Amino acid sequence: MDRIMQASASPVLMNIMKKTVRRYQRYGAKRAIKILGVPCDAVSVFIRFLYSFSLTEDELEKYGIHLLALSHVYMVANLKQRCSRGVVDGLTAENVVDVLQLARLCDAPDVCLKSMRLIQSQFKTVEQTEGWKFLQEHDPVLELDILQFIDDSESRKKRRRRHKKEQNLYMQLSEAMECIEHICTQGCTLVGPTNIVDVNKSTTVPFGGKSKPCKAVSTCYGLQLSIRHFAVCKKRSNENGCLRCKRMLQLLRLHSSICDQPESCRVPLCRQFKKRVEHDKRMGEDTKWKLLVRRVVSAKAMSSLCQSSKKNKCDGEAE
Repeated sequence: MDRIMQASASPVLMNIMKKTVRRYQRYGAKRAIKILGVPCDAVSVFIRFLYSFSLTEDELEKYGIHLLALSHVYMVANLKQRCSRGVVDGLTAENVVDVLQLARLCDAPDVCLKSMRLIQSQFKTVEQTEGWKFLQEHDPVLELDILQFIDDSESRKKRRRRHKKEQNLYMQLSEAMECIEHICTQGCTLVGPTNIVDVNKSTTVPFGGKSKPCKAVSTCYGLQLSIRHFAVCKKRSNENGCLRCKRMLQLLRLHSSICDQPESCRVPLCRQFKKRVEHDKRMGEDTKWKLLVRRVVSAKAMSSLCQSSKKNKCDGEAE
C-alpha cells in the first residue's frame, strides 16, 4: 500500500517499482530504490511529501534546491512548483549562478528568468562570486547567454526611454497646438485677436476678458512671447534668419497640417500653409513630416480622452 501511495505521486517512481517487481519476484529478494546525489535528510523530506504532500517553510528553505532536482527527476509537479517559488525567494548574488545552472537542467523557466534578472540587476556583485568564476571556466555557453540577456534588456530599456521621450515631445507639441488656437481664438494675456465674441451673450467684448482660464500657463506664456517676437522680428524673412522665428513657423505649419477648419481659422498663416500642403502633395509629401503630424494628432486624441475620463470621474464623485 505504501508503495502504491508513493508511486501514485510520481510516474517515474511508479515505472521503477514495476520494473523492480518483475526483476525480483522470482527470487523473493528485498527490493530497494536508491536515491543518490542529495542529502539523506532531503530524501526523507521528499518521501514524506509523497505520502502527505506536506512541506514546511524551514524544510523548503534548507532543501529547496535538492527537492527541486528530485521533483524534476521523479516528475512530482506540485512539489516542483512549490520548490520553484521557494528557490526564487531565496535567491542571492552568491547563489544565483548555481541556481540558474540547476534551473536550466530542471526545466524551471520561472526560476531561470528570475535568476537572469537578478544577475542583470546585480551584475557587478555577481561577477565577483566563485560561482561566476566557475561558470566562466566551465560553461562559456551559459555565460554568453547571460551576457546576451543583459544586453537585450539594456536595449529594451533604451527603446522604452526613447519611446517615452518621444511621447512626451508629441504631448508637448499637442499642448502647443491647443495653446496657439486658444491664443488666436479666445485671446490671452499678451496677444490674441483684437476682440472676442462671447457665444453665450452674442456680444463682442474687448480683448483681455477671456472666457476660460488658461490650461497650460507656462506653454501658453512662452508661445505668446514667441508670437510677439515673430510679429516684429526683421530677420524672419532672411535666408539665415532668426532661429526663434523658424521654430514659430514650424509650429504654425504643424497647426495648419492638423487644422480641419482653415477657412474660419484665426491662426496666422493657416490658409497659406494649407495651400502649400496641396502643392507638396502634387510634388511628393515629406514622409517624416507626415509621420510627425500623425503622431501629434494621436497624442492630441489621447490627451482629450484622458481629460474626458478625468472629468467624468470628477462628475461621478460629485454626484
